[in-house]
Amino acid sequence: MNNLEEEYPELKECTLCEWKCGVNRFKEKGKCGIGIPLVASSMLHPAPPASYDAFMVGCNFCCLGCQNHNIAMYGWAKIKYSIEGYYKPEDWAKIGVRALKSKAGRFIGADRLFFTGGEPTCSLPWIEKVVEYARNIEPDVKVNFDTNGFMTENSLKRILKFTTSITYDIKAFSEKTFKELTGAFVEPVLRNIRYILQNAKDKLWEIRVLAIPGIHEKEITPLASFLSEIEPEIPVNFLSFRPEFLMEDYRGATQKFLTWCVKEARKNGLKNVTWSGLTDIPGKVLPLETILKEKKCTNHSNRYCGKCKNFYDCRLRKS
Repeated sequence: MNNLEEEYPELKECTLCEWKCGVNRFKEKGKCGIGIPLVASSMLHPAPPASYDAFMVGCNFCCLGCQNHNIAMYGWAKIKYSIEGYYKPEDWAKIGVRALKSKAGRFIGADRLFFTGGEPTCSLPWIEKVVEYARNIEPDVKVNFDTNGFMTENSLKRILKFTTSITYDIKAFSEKTFKELTGAFVEPVLRNIRYILQNAKDKLWEIRVLAIPGIHEKEITPLASFLSEIEPEIPVNFLSFRPEFLMEDYRGATQKFLTWCVKEARKNGLKNVTWSGLTDIPGKVLPLETILKEKKCTNHSNRYCGKCKNFYDCRLRKS
């Protein structure tokens, strides 16, 4: 552990994301729930952009409908999901570059390393080292950073220095809905996408919005207006919500709803809008506050993980 403390000194007082916990991650947990950077799994992935992916453990959100909760909530789970673990940055870099050059990698057109999760910002110092080693092997290797946008301004600038492309999730536009869905506050996410669009828009692969029926009807118009005022040509994809994690009984998005999302976004100024994903999964629609109450969130009427006195004993994260 001492060698890792020397290699990642900033984890002794971590302020990588907007929570700015300031904890010593070698001794205690912050909001992300992890200590050293850990890889849950690595694989070639054909979905655009085709890539070799590192799914990083840990996340600074606790999304009610998290699609990768075994990875994101790993630090809090009572029963641990099997993961690959810690890699020396140079070792994962070699594996990644080799995978891109492999027959399977060339077959799917994989042309970049892709860091996702969980939330890769929590593992930023490790990722920077991986990219440095990878580019010593293959100087032109591309890099994608897949993020929820909840990083500090300094972390974002670091990310922009080494990335070729960014895939960016916006969970909601209004503060109330964003807090209910994620437990975090929305301002940094909107601030950071504004910065990217104004300073590095060519790096933005797409913005993704998980479209949840009964929740996002009031989110699409203000979000589309906000984005179109900055850059109307940006690619925006509405992802079809599918029941998962604490929303496993919730109804999935319908084709009709997703088509409406696209039309509404275009009506409000966005020009490059699509939707994707499996549709029409049956279930029920409930207010988010009701779900939070049923799942025993102690702050179900005003969810905000940053000030929750029960954060380290959170029933949602340990579900």
